[in-house]
Amino acid sequence: MPQPLADTLTHLRVGNQTFLINFYQDHRDDFAEWARQHHQLDRAAAHELLRSILVEFYNQVADGRLTKLPPDLRAHLYGMAEQLPQAATTTALPAAEARRRRHLLGLFGQLGPDCQQVLMFFYFRGYNFKKLAGKMGFANATVGRLQKSSCLRRLYELHLRAEE
Repeated sequence: MPQPLADTLTHLRVGNQTFLINFYQDHRDDFAEWARQHHQLDRAAAHELLRSILVEFYNQVADGRLTKLPPDLRAHLYGMAEQLPQAATTTALPAAEARRRRHLLGLFGQLGPDCQQVLMFFYFRGYNFKKLAGKMGFANATVGRLQKSSCLRRLYELHLRAEE
């Protein structure tokens, strides 16, 4: 018997991804056909796109950005898919910019996991200092701001050392 939607959301919030795995297995072929028709994606690329969408959906539930399941989950996920291929088909970066980004990514990898997480939450997920502090377990928003500043300073120092 299928799980009620409210239970599904609760299970996702605590990390149980069985629903998403089953959804992927049940819908990947239909999704691949849809992606081929609408975005000219081959089967492997369509499966990868569906996995990316399910990960983003899971992150939205886990972060509290999505508080209730949409009435038609399939339509919701296909709507998310409409936005992702457009971002993936942008033009390639100039070689100098691509090198600069690879260099910064390498420096970012040299930071400790906590610093990486702080910077990811702040810059890529757009968390404010209060939410950052809550996610990282800091006492308050001021501690989150100081930690972010410290991590950014470490990244800048790594960049300076690499230039020498």
